Amino acid sequence: MSPAVFTAPESVDSSPTWTLHPQHDPFTSLRGTVQVPGDKSISHRALMLGALAQGETQIQGLLLGEDPRSTADCFRALGAEISPLNRELVTVQGIGLGNLQEPAEVLNAGNSGTTLRLMLGVLASHAGRFFTVTGDRSLRSRPMGRVVHPLQDMGAHIWGRQGDTLAPLAVKGQNLRPSHYHSPMASAQVKSCILLAGLRVEGATTVTEPALSRDHSERMLAAFGADIQVDAQTRRVTITGPAQLQGQPVVVPGDISSAAFWLVAGAIVPDSDLRLENVGINPTRTGILDALQQMNADLVLENERWVAGEPVADLRIRTSSLQGCTLCGDLIPRLVDEVPILAVAAAFARGTTVIRDAAELRVKESDRLRAMATQLQKLGARVTELPDGLEIVGGASLLGSEVESFDDHRVAMSLAIAALGAKGTTTIHGAQAAAISYPEFAPTLQRLLASEHKPSP
Repeated sequence: MSPAVFTAPESVDSSPTWTLHPQHDPFTSLRGTVQVPGDKSISHRALMLGALAQGETQIQGLLLGEDPRSTADCFRALGAEISPLNRELVTVQGIGLGNLQEPAEVLNAGNSGTTLRLMLGVLASHAGRFFTVTGDRSLRSRPMGRVVHPLQDMGAHIWGRQGDTLAPLAVKGQNLRPSHYHSPMASAQVKSCILLAGLRVEGATTVTEPALSRDHSERMLAAFGADIQVDAQTRRVTITGPAQLQGQPVVVPGDISSAAFWLVAGAIVPDSDLRLENVGINPTRTGILDALQQMNADLVLENERWVAGEPVADLRIRTSSLQGCTLCGDLIPRLVDEVPILAVAAAFARGTTVIRDAAELRVKESDRLRAMATQLQKLGARVTELPDGLEIVGGASLLGSEVESFDDHRVAMSLAIAALGAKGTTTIHGAQAAAISYPEFAPTLQRLLASEHKPSP
C-alpha cells in the first residue's frame, strides 16, 4: 500500500494549499524519470515571433503554464491566429511586422513580466496605433521603467504611473530611431524588449550588457530571419532593421528552471536517483548546473545533443553530500531564477553558502530574498537576509511548519522541496502559484513520492 504522503489537488489551480506529511522523517528515496515542461522563456518568444512573422510557425513542446497563455491571449488580440495551446503542436499564423491590430480591449499580461516587457518593445514601434497594457496586482507593482525609459530614448510615447514606471501603461506607437543602449543590468527582458523594438527601426539598434544574460531572443530572431550580430566578448548585440520575419518550426526543450527543483530534490533526499530528460542546457542558463557542481552534487549530463538550435541533454542526479559555497558576480544572471531552490540546497549542505549580487530578486513576483529567508527560517534553517542576497548555514534539522508562497511559483515549489527534508508536516499556502510555470509539479511530486513505497522488483 502507498500511504498518502503529499496532499495536493489533481489540478493545482483548484486549491491554494499543499500539505506534505512524511511517513518517514524525513522522506527517503526519489527514483525515476521526469519530463519537465517546456522552457518558459523559449515558449514566450516562439509565440511572439510566430505572431510577428509572415506565414506559419509550428511549435512543439510549448509550456502550458499561465504565463505563456497570457502571451498567446495578448497576441491573439493584436491579430495573430494562434491555435489552442497544447504540448504536441501549436500553430501560429503570423500577421507580419507592422500589421498589428489596435485592440479594443486592454492587453492583460497577467502575472508575466516577460509578456509585458517584451510586448512593450513591439507595441512602441507600431506607429499610429494606440495600446493599453496591464497585469495582475503583482505585475502592476513590478518595475517597468527599465524598459520604458530606453524605449522613450528611442522616441517611444509611453505613459504610466509613477513616472511611467508602473503598469497600467498607455503606448502610442511611433517611428523609433536607432539607439545604442548600455544596460546597467544583465537582463534578458530589457535586452529583448529593445531588440524587438529595433526590428522596425531604420538602422542598427545595439544593446550592451555588464554581463551575459540568456540569449534565447538572439537565437530565435536569427532563426526567423532577422539581421542580428552578437559579440560575446563585448557583451554587445546589434539588430539591423527594418526586418521581416518568416515563420519557422520551433521545438521547445525542457525548462532548466523547472528541472532545478528535481535536481535539488534528488541531491538532498537520501537514496535518490533521478533522470531528467530533454532539458535545455543553453550556456546562458546553466548557472544552476555550475552551482550544484561547485556544491559537490553527484550530477551528470548525458546524451548531449542539439534540438532546433538549442543544446539539450538528459540530467542525472543522485543523493549528494553537498558543500557550502559562494555564488556571486557574473554567475548570478545565469541562475537568477534558481536562487530560491539553491537556498534550499544550501540549507542541507555542510558549511556556509553565501549568495550575493542578487538584488534583482527583490522585484520578482515577490521579494524572493525575503520570502526564502523568512519561510526557511520557519522550518528551522539558519538563514540571514543580506541586502543583495542570502547567507545560509547548512546542516540544521528542519521541522515541518506552515509556510507561505507569497503567490510566487518558484517560492512555492522551493518550499515543497525543502519540506522533503523536514521532520513532520509542512503546509504551503498559496501553492496554486506553481501553475504559472509548472502545472504538473504537484502530480509529478506525488508520483515520485508514491514510488518510494513500491516494493522492489
